[in-house]
Amino acid sequence: MSALRLALRGALLAVSLSGITALARAQTASADSAWHEVGRVLQTPAVATGGYQRFNFPRRDVTVSPAIALGGWAGFAGSPANAMVMGDLVVTRAELKPVLAELARQRLDVTSIHNHLAGEQPSITYVHFHAEGGALDLARRLDRVVSLTAAPRPVTAATPTPLAIDTARVFRALGTSGRAQGNVAQLSFMLVKEPVTMHGKPLVPALAYGSPVNLQMVDANRAVATGDFSVLEAHVAPVVGALAQHGITATAVHSHLVGERPRVYYIHFWADAPMDEVLRGLKAAIDAGQ
Repeated sequence: MSALRLALRGALLAVSLSGITALARAQTASADSAWHEVGRVLQTPAVATGGYQRFNFPRRDVTVSPAIALGGWAGFAGSPANAMVMGDLVVTRAELKPVLAELARQRLDVTSIHNHLAGEQPSITYVHFHAEGGALDLARRLDRVVSLTAAPRPVTAATPTPLAIDTARVFRALGTSGRAQGNVAQLSFMLVKEPVTMHGKPLVPALAYGSPVNLQMVDANRAVATGDFSVLEAHVAPVVGALAQHGITATAVHSHLVGERPRVYYIHFWADAPMDEVLRGLKAAIDAGQ
């Protein structure tokens, strides 16, 4: 092949790659713009995490720290044109009936209704939901539901507070890192190792069946923790047993999904004890769930 032909081929390849790169950038910019519009409708910014777009609705109007237990949210997976949304609404007793009625009107499927805590005041209920469609349409429908709650919106960034928890101690004991602000550390685990589908469609693991753990250092000798361990059927009894053996209360065992394969169970818990005891119990449950 002549030098001229090689040069022409190289030039054509460079033009082709340049076009592909430009198209990819344009598609990314378009998607970013679409997710920004979803955030504008929901009055909370998008956070890209774990393969999906997350929109948070912290219940800062309720006395329990939102960072540890009251984090309502919606997660969108897929593309803006063809999205799956699922999430968790945190509602008071008075809000539950109108929220459920509006979810039905907006064709947002309820997949679970339950409590995560024990003995909280006011009484809090968690409503899990799921739907599919265009992201902007889903956001408008969800906005009508969230508007029936007292969740403060627009959602703004929490005021930064000095770190007041020994994160090295927490992360070392639980075998992973996470994030922390003030006296609360937040970690996440993936105890279900195999792919899960819902109505035959693959789910994004972090969106659908991650295991979040939130731990708050109350003082030098006391910590509280809550969250839920998402596990397959064979691990339900071992996890509940490990929690009980370490003085941690399992507050609920149920599903957040409908029609998933394999079946995934969610074990919510509440711990309140000296820090080292809480950490030992959580680690035992994590080990039992794998």
